[in-house]
Amino acid sequence: MDSSSQPQSPRRPRRISVLRTQALGPRMRRIVFGGGDLHDFPDIGAGAHIKLFFPPADAPLLLPRLGNAGVEWPAGTRPIARTYSVRRSDAARGLVEIDFVLHAEQGPASQWARSAQAGDIIGIAGPGGPELVRGDADRYLLCGDLSALPAIAAVLERLPEQARGDALIEVDSAAEQQPLQHPRALRLHWVHRGAARADAEPLVAAALAIDWPCSQAISATVAGESRAVAAIRAHLLQQRGLDRSALYAVPYWRRGQREEDYHAERHRFMDQEA
Repeated sequence: MDSSSQPQSPRRPRRISVLRTQALGPRMRRIVFGGGDLHDFPDIGAGAHIKLFFPPADAPLLLPRLGNAGVEWPAGTRPIARTYSVRRSDAARGLVEIDFVLHAEQGPASQWARSAQAGDIIGIAGPGGPELVRGDADRYLLCGDLSALPAIAAVLERLPEQARGDALIEVDSAAEQQPLQHPRALRLHWVHRGAARADAEPLVAAALAIDWPCSQAISATVAGESRAVAAIRAHLLQQRGLDRSALYAVPYWRRGQREEDYHAERHRFMDQEA
């Protein structure tokens, strides 16, 4: 059978267009995308990973296709790919919301998001990745920085009403805090980084100070800067005795490095958590 006649994968690469944008704070911008090709976009879980494809300057947007031999690229300049989290999706309405951190160093994704306007087109593939939380937990611990805020916010919205635990989110200042929907018994902690040194880890200190009864089944979600994720992960596994199957811990970035430079490290974490 010709690959072109095979049913299309719901996680296939597809084009999406900007419908509207919204400032969520000094360094975060929400972009709502639409497009008829989103009619079968899967909803596989809160904060699922997606791959975004940004067209290079002065070149058309090329997207790969999923053929019999795997991913196949057409001839031409490939787009810049970055990994993000789904904030919300609605296949029935053909909508996907993605929150972008506007980095000061102006990487290609941040630069695109800062200037995005209605009608601009990029590519998307996915979603994928493991579940960020276990649904059968007695208590939840969610830790992350601004880069992990979209995924954590998506998880908080989907936790059961009776869920208990703590969510710790590190931001520079109160200006970056957002109103988040969450279970009433789950405590939300905003950890302000402020003028902390680059080697200081206020999120790690806050996470290590959280306690819970030893008899409770815990689901922990940790994401964000690589060193902070590694430190919290080690504490939960080694000092708190958390079962590896109850822990999602993935670095989204590493201070001082581009995304390409930490891909190998992130993949190693993903393999450990699988």
